[in-house]
Amino acid sequence: MLAAAGLLAVMFVVYNANGREIGSYDTQPTKLAARELLLRRTLALGHVVGATPEFAERWGFIQAADGNYRSIYSPVPAVLAAAIAWPFWKAGLLDLRAPLGAAALAVLAASLLTAAAVVLAFFSARQRLTRGPALLLAAGLGLATGFWSTASQTLWQTDAAVFAIALAVLVFATPSARLGAGAFAPIGLGLGLALATRPQLAPLVGVLLLGTWRRRSLGGAAAATAIVGVLGAALAIQNMRWFGHPLGALPLLQDRNALVHASGASFRLSLEGLVGLLVSPSRGLLIFSPVVLVAAAGVRQALSETWDGPLRWCAMAIVAQYLLYGSYSVWWGGHTYGPRYLLDLLPVAVPLAAAAMARPSWPPVATAAAATALAWSLVISGTGAFYYPNDQWNSNPTDIDRDHARLWDWSDNQIRRCWKAGPSPQNFALFDRNALRVRPQ
Repeated sequence: MLAAAGLLAVMFVVYNANGREIGSYDTQPTKLAARELLLRRTLALGHVVGATPEFAERWGFIQAADGNYRSIYSPVPAVLAAAIAWPFWKAGLLDLRAPLGAAALAVLAASLLTAAAVVLAFFSARQRLTRGPALLLAAGLGLATGFWSTASQTLWQTDAAVFAIALAVLVFATPSARLGAGAFAPIGLGLGLALATRPQLAPLVGVLLLGTWRRRSLGGAAAATAIVGVLGAALAIQNMRWFGHPLGALPLLQDRNALVHASGASFRLSLEGLVGLLVSPSRGLLIFSPVVLVAAAGVRQALSETWDGPLRWCAMAIVAQYLLYGSYSVWWGGHTYGPRYLLDLLPVAVPLAAAAMARPSWPPVATAAAATALAWSLVISGTGAFYYPNDQWNSNPTDIDRDHARLWDWSDNQIRRCWKAGPSPQNFALFDRNALRVRPQ
């Protein structure tokens, strides 16, 4: 437990070392909904829009069917963030009315959720590895991927999703002999929260639920499935009350994509998306975090393992979710840094990476390649945390959401542009006491 506590502390400190929030237009409603929940006990954003009328014109804020302004995104991350921030707020450590109070809330919640996901991944890895290698794997997940540069930097969907998936995977990958009757609830809770946070995660959730039925007792699998069903039904009922549709505002995304992202149908089979998610010079996972290839090395163990083990199911869940994201018309994820969508898959890759690292010996060439990939991935993640969005790559010289050819431009890719632009001037803004406290009148 001491190692896990130390890992949590290190992740939290590193995630907040840049002293700022890296948000966007799309992330604003979630953090403001969390603040409203604490200040006014409501997720409605009418007060926010009243104070700043410009928000009514922004994507992410919508006047719902119930007459209130609301976030178009799931309320789950906002509720989790409010719960996390509540003790800090009550203790006087967080001033929600300060100029950067909402930003501080967002970073606090996102960094803690992401750091907790890393700790859960450590425990998952410990099922196959000794403490040292398990810590290395977890630290690589936390610092050599978009967990650092994206998930931990603002409150939205990714931070809550990766935490929920990591919780489910921890129990899913545990041998049944080590589990008591009530231990199956975290699988259902994790998968249910993931689905309620991002309904697009249905393929991943579905595969892991099927694996739970195959690998666990019928009672445990039924309990996990029931929890997922209850959480999904609760969100659908809430969406009906607010938006008049069980999927909430999600049906609006297709028209939004066609208008803003110059795309057609929301989903279509596309080789461009499938390849781009891996090797686009400004969005490819293998460009930004090649260290994830360690998990790919675990596929060999997955093929040799039976369906009673977790590895085949984890691999199938990754493939199913990858196919969905690769067929999404906005596979590049809008204005962001690196492969935002594929971060959801990384907690499921942990058992595969642990299986690969548990091999008795690695050839010297493979060890050197893995070390090089880790070093590169660390540098690129740190670049995102301290340099993005000073590069302005997403909007200059043309908007990436309209000019999709730029996603394949090696001469002007996002990483190189970040290095040329230098550190973001917003760094350390949250270290200014005046930004975090309301001055007495």
